Amino acid sequence: MQDKATKKDHNIIIENRQSMSISGITDVDSFDEKAICLYTQLGELTIQGRELHIDSMSVETGDMKITGDIWGVIYGDRDRKNPISALGKLFR
Repeated sequence: MQDKATKKDHNIIIENRQSMSISGITDVDSFDEKAICLYTQLGELTIQGRELHIDSMSVETGDMKITGDIWGVIYGDRDRKNPISALGKLFR
């Protein structure tokens, strides 16, 4: 059984493909105007688009707000909730 204090819910709200609110983020791997790669309570998540901007992020709550032209939301490995090491990236 998971402790509610250590597990945060993961939710995504997309409004008109121009604004996105995400909760349950544990870390941000990389970001630019075309892609934002991050880690959530449920694994890897990549947001693709054009002119993407991280408007706000709270490390305490794990919430993030993104604006731009959102084209895709892609989940990756469900078991990977934290960044892999530099050595692990070489063999990926």
